[in-house]
Amino acid sequence: MGWWEVNADTLARSRFVVSPLDETLACLKLLHAGVAGHPGERAWLDTHRPAHLRRMAADPVTALLVDAGLGRGWNADFLTPVPVEGLSFEEGVARIRAARPDVARAGLAVAVGGPLPAALDRDDLPELAAALLEEVWAEAVRPDWERRRRVLEADVVARTAQVSRGGWATVLDALRPGTRWLGDNRLQINLRPYPPRELSGAELLLVPITPQRYGWVSWQEPERYALVYPCAGTLADDGARRVPAALGALLGPARAGVLALLGTPMSTSQLVGVTGQGLGSVGRHLRVLLDAGLVERRRAGRSVLYSRTPAGEVLVEAGGGAGGEPD
Repeated sequence: MGWWEVNADTLARSRFVVSPLDETLACLKLLHAGVAGHPGERAWLDTHRPAHLRRMAADPVTALLVDAGLGRGWNADFLTPVPVEGLSFEEGVARIRAARPDVARAGLAVAVGGPLPAALDRDDLPELAAALLEEVWAEAVRPDWERRRRVLEADVVARTAQVSRGGWATVLDALRPGTRWLGDNRLQINLRPYPPRELSGAELLLVPITPQRYGWVSWQEPERYALVYPCAGTLADDGARRVPAALGALLGPARAGVLALLGTPMSTSQLVGVTGQGLGSVGRHLRVLLDAGLVERRRAGRSVLYSRTPAGEVLVEAGGGAGGEPD
């Protein structure tokens, strides 16, 4: 298994970063694989994958680059630069475009585990990769980036609360399949037989993405390491935020949207992040739903979680027969 040695100083410097470039790369991986993690992803793939497949059929060199660079065992390093907090997508993709051609080819060779196909022995690989990511961003990510950003920020809020309740080890132990806190300063990052790395004094970044089947690590030795992980599935599933029309007519779209989300317990901060409503508005909706007996609350450490009661479940199910609309 691959593991990192992470001491107390490194944990103390750890922080979360939302990266539009990493979100776009994860979406490219999703488009490439075509395997959805939940109904919302399936709908997104149905909308965007046909155009992606046509693009790949028309550009076999870029298709070969994607197949080689997003390998099953390893991503080509030049495609996954360690994110920088506050960097825009345009600034992030410029780092990929600026990669040296020989570095790009070497990274691809590692990803494929052997010599590169002759068609990839060229100097414009960084430009081809950047152009493809720009297209995925423009057509499939940027149109709903604000929603995605709210989902990612809601995940960060939830994980930060976990840190305050149980420490970093609790968060790291549950980030993604294959990642575990082993104790004795050891963080298992995956199940592959990679040599350990010592991160003393380095900065560890935790980077959420919405696609549910992906995640990776990257580093800029010796100062910065990143662990990219899928955010909580309930937050990421856009289908879970669709409000049945009848329920929206009964409660109002915003309040019905809150009730529809609470099939899984969520905190007020998570609801604010996912819905885009203000804290005061979410609080008022929760009070009305509590008074009506449609939701209940319970304390989990320092957080208060809300979820639907049996009456709330019946109401949502009864209202689900009509067509829905996004909240």
